[in-house]
Amino acid sequence: MSFCIDEPTSEVQANAPRRARDRLRVLFVTPYLPSPPRFGGQRRLHGLISGVAASHEASVLSLVDPDEDQTEAIRATSAYCRRVVTVPNPLSGYGNTYKRALQLRSLLSSRSFERMVHAEPLITDALDRMLAAAEYDLVQFEFVHTATYGTPRAERLRSRVPFILDEHNIEYDILARTAHGGAGLARRAFSAIDGRKVRAEEIGAWACLDGCTLTSERDRDELLSQAPWTRTAVVRNGVDLDAFRPGSAAQEPRSVLFFGAIDYYPNTEGLLFFLDEVMPKLRATMPGVHLRIVGRRPPACITERRGRDVEVTGAVDDVRPYIERAAVVVVPLRIGGGTRLKILEAMAMGKAVVSTTLGAEGLDVVPERDLSIADDAAGLAAKIGALLDDPERRARLGVAARRFVEESHGWSASVARLTGFYEEILAARGLA
Repeated sequence: MSFCIDEPTSEVQANAPRRARDRLRVLFVTPYLPSPPRFGGQRRLHGLISGVAASHEASVLSLVDPDEDQTEAIRATSAYCRRVVTVPNPLSGYGNTYKRALQLRSLLSSRSFERMVHAEPLITDALDRMLAAAEYDLVQFEFVHTATYGTPRAERLRSRVPFILDEHNIEYDILARTAHGGAGLARRAFSAIDGRKVRAEEIGAWACLDGCTLTSERDRDELLSQAPWTRTAVVRNGVDLDAFRPGSAAQEPRSVLFFGAIDYYPNTEGLLFFLDEVMPKLRATMPGVHLRIVGRRPPACITERRGRDVEVTGAVDDVRPYIERAAVVVVPLRIGGGTRLKILEAMAMGKAVVSTTLGAEGLDVVPERDLSIADDAAGLAAKIGALLDDPERRARLGVAARRFVEESHGWSASVARLTGFYEEILAARGLA
């Protein structure tokens, strides 16, 4: 079933002439509701969609986890969207046993595992009803797995409504890195097989849709190397500079923080590396060091490492108090794509950040001015230890970090680039 928050669109409304181009009607198709924003992908959705809604008319069609109460999320999203339609996805809350079974099934299918997880026919029905009932100026799909709902309709509807894709990451690139990274043999093999399918699906989406937005120049270069005909724009990840700002709470002098969606494999893998290889070195040189891990759905391999100096909170309503109390924020990622919102949010709060090179990929930061960079366990432990021992150095790094985000990563600039891209797409289709 689906839930709709607004008055039904009347036949008169559906057949009304297009609005003036200074107020577009945009439909966003998402794998989860954008608000309230509690993890990286959700923060990008919230920042962009609420920003677009400030000057245009936004609606959302979203998959949701049927086992979670969506009341708060629907209310928060409908605060700035004209329509909010949700479709339960029974596969979103699968346990490990079902997930493994679906992964095995996907090995025998031409479809990727990710596409099978999002293969909910009710959302295509809802999309068809919404497109038939209202005159949207543009449809934006978030992540390639939702774009597959639009690709069969793109050619048929292209003459009157363009479809674009917002790529939070180049998904096949993440799987390729996993296949060649530090994961176990079974995961590497599965990622190699699944990655080839995702690559075909992703390039197919770029070919069918009218344009694509990406979070970094690196990702755009990768896309254009495979699909040079695609219209693209870099729409950077941003930060709510008013919400994420330096606070007055006292730091816990030997506290280290990691935050993010812990069930997202690149985060899980980076944390395991940190717990198994970096923390022992920190314990040896920094008595009293304490690691706090904050984020949704931590898997058992993380929660079982709880201890005197390792805290795992699970999901929290507001991550900012945890960032404020931390002396150092760590981003020990070795797999990933796009740009990391967790880095931008920590920097916006004036925090000293220690990251791997890959963790900071796509950001125009200057190492050791805006944040600290190291790639092996010894280097990360040394950089973190030096900052824990030097509060003045932490403060200088935090001031530079805040300045960097203020200058280049407010959401307003990203929203302006996105809406400018809308006009480019509409003009290319003769719809401006």
